[in-house]
Amino acid sequence: MTPTAGEPVVVDTPSGAVRGRVHADGDVVEFLGLRYARAERFAPPDPEPPWPGVRDARAPAPQCPQLASRMDEVAGPSEAEELGQDEDCLTATVRAPRDAAPGDRLPVLVWIHGGAYVIGAPSLAWYDTARLVREGRVVTVSVGYRLGILGWLRAPGLSPGNLGLLDLAAALRWIRDHVAAFGGDAAAVTLMGESAGAHAIACLMSVPGYRPLFSRVILQSGQLGLGLGTERSAARVAGFVDDALRECAGPDADPRTVDVGTLLRAQKRTMVRHAGPGGVNSAPAFAPVAGVAPLVGVPAGDPWVAAAHSGHPMIVGATADEANTFIRIAPSLRRLGEGPLARLVALGSRVATRRVFTAPADRLATRAAAAGTTVSTYRFAWHAPEGGLGACHAIDLPFVFGNRAAWERAPMLAGASWDDDVEPVSRALRRWWLAFATNTDPVAAQTPSATSASR
Repeated sequence: MTPTAGEPVVVDTPSGAVRGRVHADGDVVEFLGLRYARAERFAPPDPEPPWPGVRDARAPAPQCPQLASRMDEVAGPSEAEELGQDEDCLTATVRAPRDAAPGDRLPVLVWIHGGAYVIGAPSLAWYDTARLVREGRVVTVSVGYRLGILGWLRAPGLSPGNLGLLDLAAALRWIRDHVAAFGGDAAAVTLMGESAGAHAIACLMSVPGYRPLFSRVILQSGQLGLGLGTERSAARVAGFVDDALRECAGPDADPRTVDVGTLLRAQKRTMVRHAGPGGVNSAPAFAPVAGVAPLVGVPAGDPWVAAAHSGHPMIVGATADEANTFIRIAPSLRRLGEGPLARLVALGSRVATRRVFTAPADRLATRAAAAGTTVSTYRFAWHAPEGGLGACHAIDLPFVFGNRAAWERAPMLAGASWDDDVEPVSRALRRWWLAFATNTDPVAAQTPSATSASR
């Protein structure tokens, strides 16, 4: 009997029963907005306690509170506004083959979204994992974590810092304890992340206590060249936040109790001030800080040595023209790029791409291989004929997820045929990723040549 999209599906987990639904792709079931932990503002996460009855998991979870994004100028429209925002955002989306059962021990693919640690959500249609589930017969878990000032402010006495990393670790523990109920194998977990998601995975790899929670990693376009924050830079940001809160809410404003809209206004002012004149400081204001738990002992000067020696087999790489995305979404740089200084801006883009993305990825791969780890590298160079963005940051995402409805209107794909141009490369890329995650023969999967040669 053919399943009906939206048809309810109930699974018993160690913490209680959850009611999900059949995905629009009838071979996949999904459980949306599963809370894996709870956290008070500026406090570490606590595991979600067991519940009685059946908890409903058929509606996408709200995003972590965040400022508006300009990524639609590159990635196209999303349903971010429809999702809404809520500080209660430590949730996961689980998808599995419809016929999966407890004890099947299917490989698990965990998606950690990017967004410079200030935007994004696991429930966006951009990141619908149904095709990965169906084509690879895997279980996927997409996790949310606290962003911006809520997840990454380091201010002793107020916020310990690195809360977003603690959230992700809590999510991985939840996966370890619950994924078998959905047919997954907690001993075969591959972490996959892009941009800040890849950067966060490198941080997780650096913490010995977290390493047993996952087996393999796929690092897409991690901004590894930006490194980690320091106590000094974090203190500077905390001072900016304090000043901004006073400007937004008066001298007695308490960040623990002000409304979240005030926090976001303070975050915006802090980010602008941190970036400096012309926005030349590319280091994020809110991001992981070296030397602060759980990154104790990880140096800011050369932070990825521990990650390179974690022992996790990895795929690591970048797109050929990463920085073009940031030029497009920054009004001042975009104007320069369209004027008489276009060649200089293009040169700057190539330099930034190498410094922030490609060279650090290659260095991590070289170190990991020298330590005896199995490593594959890639450079995604496909570009659309009319996008004007080259192989920009995030252009690999439509190919990984293959969700035509979510990505077809992306400006970075302008002029390309989904059926003739995108879909063949998309299938090949997923075959590679899935062969790696399922620990099958990567040669049989064939590394997709279109990812290493320009269109």
